[in-house]
Amino acid sequence: MSKKIKILKNGPYQVSAEIPLKQAIIEIDEEGISQHWKDGKDYETNGKTYMLCRCGHSKNKPFCDGTHVKNGFEGEETASKEPYLDGCQCYKGETIDILDNEQFCASMRFCDRGVRAWNAAIKSGNKENRKLAIEEAADCAAGRLTIMEKDGTIIEPKLPQEIGVIHDTAAVRQGPLWVKGGIEVESSNGESYEIRNRMTLCRCGESGNMPFCDTSHMSCSHTIGKD
Repeated sequence: MSKKIKILKNGPYQVSAEIPLKQAIIEIDEEGISQHWKDGKDYETNGKTYMLCRCGHSKNKPFCDGTHVKNGFEGEETASKEPYLDGCQCYKGETIDILDNEQFCASMRFCDRGVRAWNAAIKSGNKENRKLAIEEAADCAAGRLTIMEKDGTIIEPKLPQEIGVIHDTAAVRQGPLWVKGGIEVESSNGESYEIRNRMTLCRCGESGNMPFCDTSHMSCSHTIGKD
């Protein structure tokens, strides 16, 4: 049986029992700049199918507690099923190119570490810039940024099939769900979104690009703090 996240209409994410769930913490430097990802606690799922909150108001986050029914949550999926590459802008670099599909931004800010990812990729004739561009793009949980070799080879990090519940340390906010390793996400109408190595799913209930994160959690009062 394949690992899958099923979006329930106006309800939570239904997650296959085999998919681990753990906290993903953004480590920052003294200036509050995102530096690295760190694993936090593991969430107990008892080896069973589990439900993750999508409306943003559960009292048992990240799990669903049925609040979506009480508050009349309408989680209409508005995101296009257009393939990632079709929506990308390509910035040509000296040794690598950087692909940017801005609709998937989740505001994790790794791309601003040191030389910004775009500039580093463009000036990738410098080995340090090339290395930095690859690292910054790989740390983009939403998969907005991807590095491509000049022969068309896509550079992707090796990620386990799991879900990371993002805690944004600098912003002190509950971030989106980081879906890793090519897990299928099935729409409430039974169609599947493009399977990708990295993507972030909204869990504040406010995204204008449902089911994907569009940074709306950064302005939601109910996303402050930890799960």
